Amino acid sequence: MRLKALFQNPWFKFLSNKYVLLLLLFGIWMLFLDSNSWLVHQELNEEIHELEENKAFYVEEIKKDTSILRKLAEPKELERFARETYFMKKENEEVYIIEYKTKHEQE
Repeated sequence: MRLKALFQNPWFKFLSNKYVLLLLLFGIWMLFLDSNSWLVHQELNEEIHELEENKAFYVEEIKKDTSILRKLAEPKELERFARETYFMKKENEEVYIIEYKTKHEQE
């Protein structure tokens, strides 16, 4: 009795149509199973977004480094950089390195 009612349901008749079944199978295949599926496209779009963010970061870093290199073209700036970064000194000169503890180091 119930089975007969199921077969006469309009939704069952619609979904059991061979063209609708074929369209559903094709849709499932294209969305999930194909090598060019929607899921693969989503992953690739996320990767593109991440790479664009990396590109923007590196472009900014290149701008910073370029400005530092321009400054280092001057001899006084080059000497300052060498003294601060590599603790270089002139002859007969004493250099004392003073390190301060930060809040995070004290804890």
